[in-house]
Amino acid sequence: MLTLNFTKFPVLETERLILREHSLSDAEVLYAMRTDENIMKYIDRERPEDVQAVKKVITKFNEGFENGNNLAWVIALKEKPTQMIGTIGYWQTDYANHRAEIGYMLHPDFWRQGIISEAIKKTIDFGFEQMNLHTIKANINTGNDASRQILLKHGFIKEALFRQDYYFKGKFLDSEIYGLINPNH
Repeated sequence: MLTLNFTKFPVLETERLILREHSLSDAEVLYAMRTDENIMKYIDRERPEDVQAVKKVITKFNEGFENGNNLAWVIALKEKPTQMIGTIGYWQTDYANHRAEIGYMLHPDFWRQGIISEAIKKTIDFGFEQMNLHTIKANINTGNDASRQILLKHGFIKEALFRQDYYFKGKFLDSEIYGLINPNH
């Protein structure tokens, strides 16, 4: 069975980015991102009430890592490693089946610069090589063409369309599910 037992949080680096653990000092930026309607347009999740609620989310992320349930990274530029510009991570880890769901978001000031692509490539490699995942899945809102294009660019295949899959803000919404199988398995 899959286990996520890292002795310390795995900091990842790419050419331009550092993917690091969340800190409570990221709360203001994360709050701003999670209440920005441009960023959250296709992320169907309740908005946090205040910065304190986001601090609880960050604590939950870090406890999730310590418990081996998830890995959530802050995306930052190498030249400004303390300034959060986005997040990426693995959630809903299915240990018995060696699967985890990937999710990400990025501040609009950094859209269309290849940042998510760079972060997702590093995260996929880590998931397959270090976490020993067999499958990475992604669940996106059907209107999120930018996310769909990123997933397809990185080899994900659309596996399902779940019609009226979940209820959010008074509506039943559809989900698209994408999957990527570890090429080394």
